[in-house]
Amino acid sequence: MQLDGLELLIGVAAGLMIGFSKTGIPSSGIFAVTLMAMAFPAKDSVGIILPMLIFGDIIAVAYYRRKVVWKYLIVLIPWVLVGVVAGYFFLDVVSDHTLKLTIGWLVLALIALHLIRERFGDKFSGQGWLASWFNPFLGGTAGFATMIGNAAGGVMSIYLLAKKLPKEVFVGTGAWFFFLVNLLKVPFSVQLGIITRDSLLFNSLMIVPIVVGAWVGIRVLAKLPERWFQYCVLGLSAAGSLRLIFF
Repeated sequence: MQLDGLELLIGVAAGLMIGFSKTGIPSSGIFAVTLMAMAFPAKDSVGIILPMLIFGDIIAVAYYRRKVVWKYLIVLIPWVLVGVVAGYFFLDVVSDHTLKLTIGWLVLALIALHLIRERFGDKFSGQGWLASWFNPFLGGTAGFATMIGNAAGGVMSIYLLAKKLPKEVFVGTGAWFFFLVNLLKVPFSVQLGIITRDSLLFNSLMIVPIVVGAWVGIRVLAKLPERWFQYCVLGLSAAGSLRLIFF
């Protein structure tokens, strides 16, 4: 893999954002995905960034290992698997342009879903049809979005916001989810030829930026009020989605 200075600079910036998103504000990770898609073809960027995400996941689950609510993850597992398989077949045939549009519109739709939920919260938390479809829809969409573009951050943010978790538990639960799901995606990505020896060499250069970003994320999260944490999650999710759709 021949890299110029700009590609390396973008990789470093993406590494910093990945580390920060894993331990700080989860939705900020969409900008790392966007940056990598600017530097490399969209499909290739999916495979290049995946090992970087897994390394960030390892840092996050080590630090927040006791801040997790397993019952909120277990109910998603079958639906996430369905989404990952669907995303695998979609990724094999889709164009780069369609891939970016799909990711962007998916996350915007889920932000709208969250706002609707805030307005009609009782129906989501009760036993109505909205409640019965909430976990399957979010789980399937998360699996699909993470497989086609490592872009399930916005999806899981909506899911975890709906559970009204404290910010540290929010981040810890999300960290375990992405660690397990990203590991699941590795054989699919290898089979598609988007994780290669060259891409792994590039990943090794990004270890230090990821660690630095994670250190910053831990300190920012500790000082950020709960309400502002939620605003940041939603705002960054929306901004990242618009960036994918229009640029």
